[in-house]
Amino acid sequence: MKVKLTLTIEEKVIDAAKQYAHSNGKSLSDIVENYLKSISSSEKKNENLSPKIVKLMGVINLPKDFNYKEELGMILSKKVLNRS
Repeated sequence: MKVKLTLTIEEKVIDAAKQYAHSNGKSLSDIVENYLKSISSSEKKNENLSPKIVKLMGVINLPKDFNYKEELGMILSKKVLNRS
């Protein structure tokens, strides 16, 4: 059953979100609903993880511009070069 929800959000944020929704062929309601589903189900996902892993989550603080794919590529390249 769908229920109407009223939110108070900055106009700029709403405008940007509407543009994003339109460019992705979705409604703003769909995007908000899917977001809320994802954050509420993430708690359930953690239940399947071992307590040791859950305890380690959030331990490392990386810079915002950290690119793990780039870093992994450099590490793998060094590993391959060292084998030669």
